[in-house]
Amino acid sequence: MATRFSPAERRLIETLRTPLAVQRWLRALPYNRERGGETLRGFRGVAKHGTAHCLEAALFSATVLEQHGYPPTVLSFESKDGLDHVIHAVRAHKDHGAFGSVARSRDEGLHGRQMIYPRARELAQSYWDPYVDMTGRVTGYALVDLRELGSYDWRTGGGNRWKVERFLLDYPHRALTGSNARYRQLFRRYKAWKMRFPDRAPDYYRGMESWL
Repeated sequence: MATRFSPAERRLIETLRTPLAVQRWLRALPYNRERGGETLRGFRGVAKHGTAHCLEAALFSATVLEQHGYPPTVLSFESKDGLDHVIHAVRAHKDHGAFGSVARSRDEGLHGRQMIYPRARELAQSYWDPYVDMTGRVTGYALVDLRELGSYDWRTGGGNRWKVERFLLDYPHRALTGSNARYRQLFRRYKAWKMRFPDRAPDYYRGMESWL
């Protein structure tokens, strides 16, 4: 069954035809700084309320860009501190070619990436360094096609889309290891930076030229 959008939703979708356009739209929204995980809205809820956290942004982007031929695939990260992250993984030629992403985060380094990564693993690896903060470190990733949810309406269904969260939590993730020495180096550097610049995002990561 075709997804039904209101005229206003359809106009919004028509203005957001590329990953860059969606990324800019999401970055203009205030981050959904919920305290206890109260919401998990899909496309319709994000458009209505004008705020999004990472999974809400991924669902919004996947819904919009699916209408322009991009598969609704997301990349789910597992972290040692349990604070996972989800992004919309997109490809240069929509269903093949290099990977990039659209994402929303409280952390500057966890937003989108240009479509330059040959495989999903390389895309995931580009998040390893900026994921390091006071508690976080990537331990695994999974590339997931949301169409595996079948008839469940993750696109425009009202209310919260908790089934998506559970689906991603249960999905098998692949290990994404990194150097312990590099982790310790980044951890020390992050702590020193935040002590000196508590209100500024770090700007010392390698590969920043690939950020969207």
